[in-house]
Parts: sequence; C-alpha cells; structure tokens
Amino acid sequence: MLDKSRLNKLVDILIEKNVDGCLMGPSHDVEYLAGIKPFSDERFRGFYVLSDGRWFFICPELYYEEVRGALGEEAHIYVWSDGEGVLGCFEKAKADYSLDGKSLAINEGVRAIDLIDMSEYMKCRYINGDAIFEELRIKKSEEEAKLMAEAGRIADRTFEGVIKFIKPGVSEKEIANKIKELLIEFGGEELSFEPIVASGPNSSKPHYNDDKRIIEEQDIIVLDFGCRYKGYCSDTSRTVFVGEPTEEQKKVYEICLRATTEAKKAVREGIAAEEVDKVARDIITKEGYGQYFINRTGHGIGMAVHEAPYIKHGNKQILETGMCFSVEPGIYIPGKFGMRIEDIVMVDGDKARVFNNSNRDMVIL
Repeated sequence: MLDKSRLNKLVDILIEKNVDGCLMGPSHDVEYLAGIKPFSDERFRGFYVLSDGRWFFICPELYYEEVRGALGEEAHIYVWSDGEGVLGCFEKAKADYSLDGKSLAINEGVRAIDLIDMSEYMKCRYINGDAIFEELRIKKSEEEAKLMAEAGRIADRTFEGVIKFIKPGVSEKEIANKIKELLIEFGGEELSFEPIVASGPNSSKPHYNDDKRIIEEQDIIVLDFGCRYKGYCSDTSRTVFVGEPTEEQKKVYEICLRATTEAKKAVREGIAAEEVDKVARDIITKEGYGQYFINRTGHGIGMAVHEAPYIKHGNKQILETGMCFSVEPGIYIPGKFGMRIEDIVMVDGDKARVFNNSNRDMVIL
C-alpha cells in the first residue's frame, strides 16, 4: 500500500530542491513508496508526484488491478490499452495537471525512448532526479535496519553452508547454484543479484560473470552473494582457499582483512564517505598493492543492492546515522588472483552496526 509518510517526504524534497514534480518508472523508488515491485517491460508505467502534493499514475490496463490495489481507490490512474497506446494519456495528464513548462525530475526507471515520446506531449523541463531519489531512501529506519540485519543473517548461514559443499571437481556454476538454493532455504525471498563464484585466476576479476571453471587443488575462490528479505538486500563477500595458500596469498589476505576491519572502525556520523575509503586505501597502498585496489571501498544498499552513499575517493557526502553501505576493499592482481572481504554496515552514531558476521578468518578447505 502507498506509504503516505514516505510520499510526504518526497514532496518535501521536491519543494526543497525547487522542482515542480517527478516521474518514477518501474524501480525501487516506486516499491519504496507503494510496494509495487520493479518489474519492467516495453509498456510505459509512470508514477508522477508533484510538489503541491498531487500525484497520479499512468498504467497499461494489463497492470491496472495490481496498481489500483497498491495505490488505493483515491488514486488518479490513467489507463491505456495495447491497441490505443500511451500517448493519449500523456496528453490528458498534461492538460489535467497543467504540466507544460514545469520542471520534472526523472528517475532511473524511465526508459529514454519513453521520455522522448512523452516530451512531445508534455513540454516540461526534464532533469536528472538521482539526487532527489537518493535522498529519499538513503537513511534507513530501525524497522528497515532489522530487515537488512535478517537478510545479512541469511547470507551468513549460506556462507557456512556452502563452504561444506566446495571441493576440487565441482564447478563454479554448481557452487553458485548451491548458494542460490541455500539463500532461499534459509529464508530469502529472492536473490539480490546473481552470485559471483570466481575461482583461481578468475578471482582477479572483481565482477566475474562466468561459471565454467572446475575447482582445483590450491585454488582461491571469491564468493559474493546476497538475498532480499521483505524487500531489503544483503550482500557479502568472502574469500576461501582450497588447500594451503602461498605465503604471498596469506599476506594479501591479511592486508584485505585489516583494510576491511579498520575501515569499519572508521565509520561514524559526521565524517565524509571518502574518509572511510581513504582508511582502507592507505593500508593497501602502504603495503605496496595500491595499484591493485581498483574498486571503490563500498556502495550503499537497501531496497537496491547498489544505491547511495558511495564510499569512494572524491565523495564528500557526510555520513549520517541510518546510512547503510558495504565495506569491501580488495586486491586484484591480473593473471594471478584476487581477494576481498565484504560486510554491510549502518552508521549508528559514533560507530558502525555490522549486518554480516560470518567467519572472516582465513578458511582453508
């Protein structure tokens, strides 16, 4: 159902930013406001909210029943059929709400081709709404934090389960499938993203997306996975070893673990996001591996697995209680190996509240 307090917060942000209104396509923003999941297809759907508090929805008749159920009987919904198309709804909404000449912030769920068509009928000033929607969702309530903590516990149990399955001769794909199975078995509603299982030389690719390699003796395996629980995501990475690691691998693991640990210790209200990144980056650079730390230290997480705030160099955004993000510094040496240890944290006054707590010590299988 529509959350009126969240809708009012969005209106307040629009007023503060001096923007006349916004348009949200299928997205986590709409899910956050009304519980409508972000499934998208070629049919235009749009949730319009204006700074004077009025709002309406443009919806294909195929989705009308679920949209009406989510928004309630008071909602003004323009409905269009496959036969007639959406353009007439643009024309009607423009006239009903006097939208010509207004500024309209667009979220990431609006397709460019739909925006081009719409702009022929609604002569608005269209602007990038990222900052508006980031501000809307960036600070989590205690209720949201509890859901994220549960998603984290599911990921923790999954890690403890999957390491019992890993051995020489199984494939990356089989491990990924086991992760998926366990995430759902332990209470996840769905995946927050496709699991990454990067073994041997593939471990140096931070977002490796293949699954064909067979696990061998003396392999390093980076596992990265998460689920959604009641709409909120978990995301955790652990690095495990099949057989005894080399001295260099032990050293690199210790550096990554120390970088993650110290970065989490640095998290508190009032510092800039880039300061947390600097703590991790300085540790890895001092040890001589700075050129192999090619990712940001972290990304925000909530209903989306990647959202604000971004923990990276140059981001001077001040951290506030309720902001949730990953801490995942890594070292990736091309052609050799890579490692990372990732936890999700929430800023909680002068400390970080940690949502992932599976074993961070070196795991040798």
